[in-house]
Amino acid sequence: MNLLKNIVLFYRDGFRNMQLGKTLWLVIFIKLFVMFAVLKVFIYDTSLRNFETQEAKSDFVLENLTKE
Repeated sequence: MNLLKNIVLFYRDGFRNMQLGKTLWLVIFIKLFVMFAVLKVFIYDTSLRNFETQEAKSDFVLENLTKE
């Protein structure tokens, strides 16, 4: 437990003393937000939600994958 406490204190003190690092972490979090929140609306297909059973979903996927 003491090792875990030392690790947490090490990172807490390191982040507290950063100047440029805080800006970089902000950029990272903004990019993650864009990837998971904004792009989800435009990229992920919701057409499989219309089917109630797994068999109906798998038939739909199989039909669409084997189209010429």
